[in-house]
Amino acid sequence: MPNALAQETSPYLLQHAENPVDWLPWGPEALARARDEDKPLLVSIGYSACHWCHVMAHESFEDPAIAAVMNQHFVCVKVDREERPDVDAICMEAVQAMTGQGGWPLNMFLTPEQAPIHGGTYFPPQPRQGMPSWRVVLDAVAEAWRERKDEIRQELATVGERLAGAANLTPADDVPGPSVLSAAVRAMRERYDAIQGGFGGAPKFPPHPALLFLLARAAGDGPSTGRAGGGAAMPGDERSLAGAMARQTLRSMASGGIHDQLGGGFSRYAVDATWTVPHFEKMLYDNALLARAYVQGWLLWQDGALRDTAERTLAFMATELRGPEGGFLAALDADSEGVEGKFYVWTPEEIRAALDPAEAQAAIEWFGVTEEGNFDGRSVLEDRGTSPDPVTRQRIRDGLLAARSQRVRPGTDDKRLAGWNGLAIQAFAEAGAALNREDLLDVARQAAAFLRSELVVDGRLRRSWSHRGAGGPGGGAAPHPAVLEDHAYLLEAAVALYEAGGDPEHLAWARELAATIEERFGDPERGGFFSTADDAEQLLARRKEIDDAPIPAGGASAARGLLRLAALTGEHAHAEAAQGWLRLVAPLLERHPQAVAYALLALDEHHRPAREVAIVGPEEEREALARVVRERLRPGVVLAVGSGEDAGTTTVPLLLGRTPVDGHAAAYVCEGFTCRAPVTDPEALREALG
Repeated sequence: MPNALAQETSPYLLQHAENPVDWLPWGPEALARARDEDKPLLVSIGYSACHWCHVMAHESFEDPAIAAVMNQHFVCVKVDREERPDVDAICMEAVQAMTGQGGWPLNMFLTPEQAPIHGGTYFPPQPRQGMPSWRVVLDAVAEAWRERKDEIRQELATVGERLAGAANLTPADDVPGPSVLSAAVRAMRERYDAIQGGFGGAPKFPPHPALLFLLARAAGDGPSTGRAGGGAAMPGDERSLAGAMARQTLRSMASGGIHDQLGGGFSRYAVDATWTVPHFEKMLYDNALLARAYVQGWLLWQDGALRDTAERTLAFMATELRGPEGGFLAALDADSEGVEGKFYVWTPEEIRAALDPAEAQAAIEWFGVTEEGNFDGRSVLEDRGTSPDPVTRQRIRDGLLAARSQRVRPGTDDKRLAGWNGLAIQAFAEAGAALNREDLLDVARQAAAFLRSELVVDGRLRRSWSHRGAGGPGGGAAPHPAVLEDHAYLLEAAVALYEAGGDPEHLAWARELAATIEERFGDPERGGFFSTADDAEQLLARRKEIDDAPIPAGGASAARGLLRLAALTGEHAHAEAAQGWLRLVAPLLERHPQAVAYALLALDEHHRPAREVAIVGPEEEREALARVVRERLRPGVVLAVGSGEDAGTTTVPLLLGRTPVDGHAAAYVCEGFTCRAPVTDPEALREALG
């Protein structure tokens, strides 16, 4: 008989609906039952694409004997970490403090008052490699609660304060200076892998926030100071260092097995240091952030391989991770038919069966496929640099994709998360503008329209939407309120959409999101932003998340979005709110640059004198001028475009009073809302921008 999870919409929770465990979703019913029965909460957290979550479920949660023990002694709660990042963050902080490590599945025992008693990640059904069995853990916690519950409660009375994360930090008096940016680049070099790119050893994760920061530094400074590209001075050797680390990492990942050489898109991480063998799940957030990085790499170096990777990543997202209504799905699983990676790996025989002999041999050499393989006797495909001519290359890909399409596909986590969709919208908007592709911009517009239509309920943004949701057969938003990262990622997306397409409605949306962030998430006492809104469910602690783990910290994204919005509108209050976050994280920027790389990107934005470009006039001519602005990576530059016909009444501050010149489109290059004489020739604009 199904448990209470059968009424949920999350694919991860639904995977456990037939367990003999009496699972409840996190919420008032579970908390009330724990209080009424005076039992600990057993909170098990994971996500749909998590391989070891599936393993533990099969080994333990499907076992009737183990389930009986869980049901007898605990109120059992299943949490999709992607739906409830607030609950996950508290439990993860606690388990890392207890064990020195974290990850998923995450299993935490809490008092009825939500204080953490004990926790860990994966537990086997039998003792293994120094790990206790799940049954032993259950019995030990149950016994401790039975015999010492009053003592445990007393010991944990103040633990909430310790789990508040950065909410307890005292902000610095001032925003850190530009020297911190240079120091961060040098500090990143200490952990940089000069051979394979990336940072550290195995397992190796795509360092997307760090890449975006390094790309901004590599782009240099603004021409207004006589240097090459907007802001604080950066020595040429440091600029080269930042660029070398970013470019080598981008190229190494693109040629490795972490990158799907056939279908495009990136897996979550590599289990080795060479980017060869991935953990095969594909997450929307990785691909959105990496698409941005590859587009920016193309703008910086005009490297065709980087552009190809960017376009193939975007095509993967648009075809494999996009719902019919225009929203983006969360992830593809690592497993198919219960085997990790089975969908993606090849033997030489399988390649020979899919292609003619000459193409098969070329493919085997190109992708490094061997008889022994590099993953359980089969080969993860890598680009070994021996690729044939473009026509043959495409024929090989088409043939292998056709053969792969006959395999059993990995499962899909098809919920639409507001914030992750924001990352995708920003990626498509920036790519559409940079690559002059209206089709990509249309994808971004459609996703934005879907979010604004379906995930805003009673004026409040929700975190998640599912076709199984409250809206019935057509789908609907889940009840979970959006958190800071949702609003922040969408703020950046709305600004990017406005700059790419010039629709004032997107600028108005950005202003609405900024107001919500400042009013409902801001901390007037210590500065910065809480991860949850002022009227959200009250958990053990109201936290501020600082780390990019692994996606940009919500506060860092909010800071960058607010800075760009301030540059577009001249509303300095947005910049002041952003500075509050930068003062809060100041002590960490030099000591742990990789952990707070997106905050460093926001700090880089802060120290670049904002240059505003306003372009008005007939559409064809103004687009020719806009392409000049977009043809290079220009950090610190914001762009507003319009017809100029409403120069006296426009709601876009940068366009007020800006008119065409003698009927021709004109570009006004401004700093601090003081503009130079307008130019009408693209080459003159190129010279003005540097």
